[in-house]
Amino acid sequence: MIELEIPGRGKLRLKYLVTDVNGTLAVDGELIDGLAERISSLRKRLEVHMLTADTHGHQAVIDKQLDLSATIVTPGNESQQKADFVRRLGADTVVALGQGANDAAMLMAAGLGVCVLSQEGLAAETLMCADLVVPDVHTFFDLMDKPMRVVASLRK
Repeated sequence: MIELEIPGRGKLRLKYLVTDVNGTLAVDGELIDGLAERISSLRKRLEVHMLTADTHGHQAVIDKQLDLSATIVTPGNESQQKADFVRRLGADTVVALGQGANDAAMLMAAGLGVCVLSQEGLAAETLMCADLVVPDVHTFFDLMDKPMRVVASLRK
């Protein structure tokens, strides 16, 4: 668990990371270098869930690399499926990570929504739904390692 007291916002008790895969953790269906170790380390504090439409058809390989099993969202209404997943976990205990248009509602629903700028770009709609924006996925993991940075960015 990661607990944060954010002045002007209140307390966050994060138990789960819910993350998109393609464009967020992977580019062109390939896991971004160095993420297996970062995710493994974060799993000591947060339960990790991956949600994906498996755009490139490589999710089974990524699952093996991370020793996780992604939840595949079905085509059509992907944004709602991802947001519903976050709500089922208890939205206020979730940090959500994504960059595509189908991640916007998930970021909005989560206790902490983080949008990542990726090689695939960043949907403007998703940007507007995020609490924080990071320049790359490794910066997100740096924030989770040093969560007082989140406090510094979100305090009012």
